[in-house]
Amino acid sequence: MMKQRTKNIIDTIIAVIIAAIFLFPMYWIIISSLKSDTEIFAQVQTWFPKEIHWENYIEQFQNKSNTANIFVQFKNSWIIAIGSMVLSLVLSIPAGYGLSRFKIPGKKSILMIFLTTQMLPCSLVLTPLFLIYNKAGLLNTYLAPILATATISIPFVIMVLRPIFMECPKEIEEAARIDGCNYFTAFLRVTLPICKSGIITAAAFSFIFAWNDLVYSITFNNKGDLLPMTSGIYQFLDAYGTKWNMIMAYGVIIVLPIVVLFVSLQKYIVGGLVGGAVKG
Repeated sequence: MMKQRTKNIIDTIIAVIIAAIFLFPMYWIIISSLKSDTEIFAQVQTWFPKEIHWENYIEQFQNKSNTANIFVQFKNSWIIAIGSMVLSLVLSIPAGYGLSRFKIPGKKSILMIFLTTQMLPCSLVLTPLFLIYNKAGLLNTYLAPILATATISIPFVIMVLRPIFMECPKEIEEAARIDGCNYFTAFLRVTLPICKSGIITAAAFSFIFAWNDLVYSITFNNKGDLLPMTSGIYQFLDAYGTKWNMIMAYGVIIVLPIVVLFVSLQKYIVGGLVGGAVKG
C-alpha cells in the first residue's frame, strides 16, 4: 500500500509538471494580452501585469471596417467550421463504417492512402485546388474553404471512426434486423447511438481543423467580408511595428470557442479517443 501510494504521488507530480509545461504558453498569451507594449518589451519580465489593460480587448470590438470587423470574421469562422464539420461527418461516417464492416478489395491500400494524405502539406495542394475552384466558380465563396478544410479532416475522421465501429458488436445490429430494421435503419438507430462518443470526438477535431485554417481561406477568398478570424491577426502588423498586446488579446478571443468546446465535450472526447485506440 505504501509503495502504491508513493507511486500515485509521483505520477501526480509528473502529470502536474507536464500540464504546467503545456499550459504555460497559454498563460503567457493571456497575461501578455493584459499588458502594455512597454511592459511586454521590458528588460525584466513580470509574471503578472503591473497594470491591467482591458482596452486591448475592448478595441477588438470597436473596429467596424469590413476587412477587420471581428463580428464578421467570427461569423465567417463559424460558417466555415460548421460547414466543413458537417461535410466531413456525412462522408466519413459511411466510409469508416464500410471499412470496418465489409470485406473490401484493397482495404489496406485505401487506409494507407488516407494516412498518406495526412502527411501532405497544404502548400502542395493550394495551386491545383485554386485552379479547380477558379474553373468551378467557387472562389470568393464560403464553399471553397469548406471543401478544402474538409479534405484535411475526412481522412483523420475515417481513421478515428473505423476502429470505433469495429468495437461495436455485430450481434446488436443483427438483433435489430431481426426486430424489423433493415441495414440502414439498424445503422441509424443502433450503431450510431452506441458510437456517439467517437462521432462527437471526430466532429470536434473536424471543427477545430476548419476553425484554425488560415492558408485556404486567404488563398481562395480576397473579399474582406468572407475572411475568418485567423486572418484578422494581420491587422496588427503595420509599417510602424507590431502590436503584440493586441495580437495576444486577439489570440485569446480566437482560442476561447475551442476551449469552451473541449470543456463542454470533454467526457465524450476522452471516451472517443480511448475507444478508437483499442483496435486498428
